[in-house]
Amino acid sequence: MERIIDYTTRGTCARSIRIVLEDERIKEVTFLGGCSGNTQGVAALVAGMPVKEAISRLKGIKCGPKSTSCPDQLATALTQALENR
Repeated sequence: MERIIDYTTRGTCARSIRIVLEDERIKEVTFLGGCSGNTQGVAALVAGMPVKEAISRLKGIKCGPKSTSCPDQLATALTQALENR
């Protein structure tokens, strides 16, 4: 079953993330704002990946001096999606 999650980011240049999940896999990710090449790259790399694997790979990544990053925010959104299924 397909599920769409809209997540408002905190502490990043990207303002929000739209995630399309199909069962326990990431079907598609779209970042609104942020560094276009980087966010497109992250989205392409996680497409088709199991949700738990993406979380384990992305959680804790920082962007320069910031305490978070777009990949880390994606991991946070995915974690919340698992908790709220």
